[in-house]
Amino acid sequence: MPKTIAIVSGGLDSVTMAYHLRSEGHTLHLLSVDYGQRNLVEHRFAAKAAEALGAQHDVVDLRPVGKLMHGSSLTDPTVEVPNRKRASPGGSPNVVPNRNALLLSVAFALAVAEKATAVAIGVIDDPQAAPDSNVAFLDAFFAMEKIATDGYAHPGLVLTAPLAALPKSGVVALGEGLGVPWTETWTCMRGGELHCGECASCWDRQEAFEGAGVTDPTAYQTSASKELL
Repeated sequence: MPKTIAIVSGGLDSVTMAYHLRSEGHTLHLLSVDYGQRNLVEHRFAAKAAEALGAQHDVVDLRPVGKLMHGSSLTDPTVEVPNRKRASPGGSPNVVPNRNALLLSVAFALAVAEKATAVAIGVIDDPQAAPDSNVAFLDAFFAMEKIATDGYAHPGLVLTAPLAALPKSGVVALGEGLGVPWTETWTCMRGGELHCGECASCWDRQEAFEGAGVTDPTAYQTSASKELL
């Protein structure tokens, strides 16, 4: 079975990706990264996914790096997490620029050490996502890694993004078929006891369930579901 280093935050997308990879026979090592994000509660859900899938799970501490990444609502306590509406591309306070490049660098280093055959990341088809969350970026990054790891990595090492062609509603549809336990995934940017129901990520989550025609079992402090009908 192929051995895959899967970057799993504990969010809906990455957990669904892990379940999908496991269904295809991959031996998984789940990797979470603490970059100082305020929604760190998500890593508890990554650990639950690892336990359910019988996979190893590690959390890498990049908090000192996160302290340097000012200006994002995810890492900068002086920046409020805005409600609902998403900012235009290039101007979102919810983006941590270059985050996926950091996460992938760690994942490839681990893949080399473990002679893994794949690194997997759960990016989806979202035109408003960060610029390092699209296929063009992933292709360029992998081209760099092939040079950086030449002679050290498994000769068949690849970078895969199995959800890249799916909108978030498509991810929910896929996960529903795989039996993903939705209440054991975390989306909210605020990281409270419950999903806030108001931030852009909670909004996207509710829209995705609605679009997939799947009942959303998530407990929200405030639900946008009536406005989505």
